[in-house]
Amino acid sequence: MKAKALVYSESELGQIDGKVANGLVRHSEKYEILGIIDSTKEGCDAGEYLDGIKNGIPVFKDLDKAIEKLGFVPQYFIYGIAPLESFLDKEQRTTILYAMKKGMDIVNGLPEFLTEDEEFIEMSAKYDVRIFDIRKAPQRKDLHHFTGRIHNVQTPVITVLGTDCAVGKRTTAVNLVNALRDEGLKTSFIATGQTGLLQGAKYGVAVDVLSSGFASGEVENAVVNASENDNPDIIVVEGQGALSHPAFTSSSAIIRGAVPNAIIIQHPPNRKNHCDYPEIPMPTLESEIELLEVFSKSPVIAITLNHEDMTDEEVKETIVEYEYKHELPTTDILKFGSKKLVETLLKVFPQLQKKVSAICPPQE
Repeated sequence: MKAKALVYSESELGQIDGKVANGLVRHSEKYEILGIIDSTKEGCDAGEYLDGIKNGIPVFKDLDKAIEKLGFVPQYFIYGIAPLESFLDKEQRTTILYAMKKGMDIVNGLPEFLTEDEEFIEMSAKYDVRIFDIRKAPQRKDLHHFTGRIHNVQTPVITVLGTDCAVGKRTTAVNLVNALRDEGLKTSFIATGQTGLLQGAKYGVAVDVLSSGFASGEVENAVVNASENDNPDIIVVEGQGALSHPAFTSSSAIIRGAVPNAIIIQHPPNRKNHCDYPEIPMPTLESEIELLEVFSKSPVIAITLNHEDMTDEEVKETIVEYEYKHELPTTDILKFGSKKLVETLLKVFPQLQKKVSAICPPQE
């Protein structure tokens, strides 16, 4: 059974910094999300608020209201905000400490580690609750250097990369994984950030907290382990940041470690400047595709859209425009699903089509 949890996302549900909460609302294999705490959206259904489809996850004003409505205290309190300034403010600290007093275990995705904070350590002992710092790197003795073993992996490896952070790379990757599994293909998913790990990914690591000497090695190790342990038909690797983004190096480590056979690129057409960096203009889709293909020596085979600040008509027009201009299949998976991506992968990797055909032979 999934562990029962509440997710804290005050003022951020549906926003860029609320991407952890947004991801958990959309998908979680590890936790049963009983509610979101965000007083600015109190009374909403979280699924309906995000995607227009009710999923039964209510939004509560605060922790007390959530416990009152549920009638019990859930086991986990998940901090669901991922801001650039990755430190808790006074109000957030107070809220988490209050959850600990209620007897809830804390799941923290920030690079500010609560297991190294004296106040949280004392509260944990006092109320006999646990703290999980999801982005805390493994001990040095448990980390892996790049070895080259990735070149022995025969399974197709796909990375979902993007033109910026917080554009929906993980959402696209997870939806694609589910769609491939629906086709009967054994599919492994490699998480590279805290939300993917929180959603229950079997393999992966939060790349952005690793030193440069181990980042590519940890990605390689995750892909190799998935290949050897699961014998999958295809492996999908979540991207982070953007290769062109000056503030992040995760994309280069992911590409080096995963050595992808093909790339899907996620892009927000109406975003003018980098997320959290308003003085840095977004790269063009053309420039990012060129950079990715030169750096990785792998082809970009499809484009997926982030429809922020776009009307439905703009999305449809952009899909037509990009497919003509870039000669690449283009879609918005939140609006149209992953069918077009699956079809593309079956064409690019004929061995996958053979497996699908063997599972579901064509009807005469």
